[in-house]
Amino acid sequence: MDNSRIYKMSFAGVYPMYIQKAEKKGRTKEEVDAIIFWLTGYNEKSLQKQIDKKTNFETFFAEAPQLNPNVSKITGVICGYRVEEIEDKLVQKVRYLDKLIDELAKGKTMEKILRS
Repeated sequence: MDNSRIYKMSFAGVYPMYIQKAEKKGRTKEEVDAIIFWLTGYNEKSLQKQIDKKTNFETFFAEAPQLNPNVSKITGVICGYRVEEIEDKLVQKVRYLDKLIDELAKGKTMEKILRS
């Protein structure tokens, strides 16, 4: 699998799609942000800075303050791959985020999504 496209993909370009996916299912931008904050350690101000800079996913995750220690609890299939088995660490982080947004859109509670 060629992952170079994911490395250079703009987080700022994908972020509105995350929000749109959530809102279509009656969820909110605030919930999307809470998931991103939980996963990456960003806060409102630092996330907005990444969006304004049009950061790619490689930089977005490289500059993330702290990946949540509970990421290993994120399991399941996204885009045909088991997230816990993805070997490329950056692709795995992107897929973790995709999986969490998916769970939000499917109606899971925030408590379950954030592995509380």
